[in-house]
Amino acid sequence: MDLQLNGKVALVTAGSKGLGKATARQFAREGTKVAICARSELVDKAAVEIESETGTEVLAMRADVTQAADIERVINTTVEKFGRLDILVTNAGGPPAGTFDDIDVAAWEAAINLNLLSAVHLVKSALPHLRQSSAAAILTITSTSTKQPVQNLVLSNSIRLAVIGLTKTLSQELGSDRIRVNSILPGWTYTERVEELISARIAKSGTTKEAEIAAINANIPAGRMGTPEEFANVAVFLCSPAASFVNGVMLQVDGGSNQGIF
Repeated sequence: MDLQLNGKVALVTAGSKGLGKATARQFAREGTKVAICARSELVDKAAVEIESETGTEVLAMRADVTQAADIERVINTTVEKFGRLDILVTNAGGPPAGTFDDIDVAAWEAAINLNLLSAVHLVKSALPHLRQSSAAAILTITSTSTKQPVQNLVLSNSIRLAVIGLTKTLSQELGSDRIRVNSILPGWTYTERVEELISARIAKSGTTKEAEIAAINANIPAGRMGTPEEFANVAVFLCSPAASFVNGVMLQVDGGSNQGIF
């Protein structure tokens, strides 16, 4: 299938590793010009790796998505470099693990800035450019915790629901501008973030890494965690003109682990 992405321009935030990097790589494989940003120097390494593998130019920028000025700079630099912006993927690292008693108010505020307000600022800055595209798409990356709370993740369970509300609202408000807005709700996907969550579980329960992975896999009908590449394949399709009539969808990519009907 031709996803009709050749020559399009996509910005993927938190693109230095994990789901963001895998998504950026898959866009590049489809001939999409890609901009990625992250706080650390790993973003430069990721860009070199993707360019080397795909032959597609990748723009790397160091930025903190909790800072509105950084977001505006990233959007402007992307458009200055490539002349347009067609696709925005709002991605950010997950907030710290912990129960309600573990988490103080400062951590709540930081998580809101990281996972909700970053998406708000990104969309605000990108909209003037997306409105000029004939095939614009916004994709928010949230979590299946919005469907079924995950143990020891009160911040993610709470704040990502707000991102879902934002996504659904934008899909309605921006439809007349020919901008599609969807979200992917990834389940357990083996990334650096999941390794951190497993370590947090081990510290709390005193189990082993093997035991924690086995417990997670036991609750996934597919019998295993997903890979970043499997997530990226779905993300790139949803953002592509091949999915031109898909709007306002909250798509679970979780191997069937969520047991709810809706």
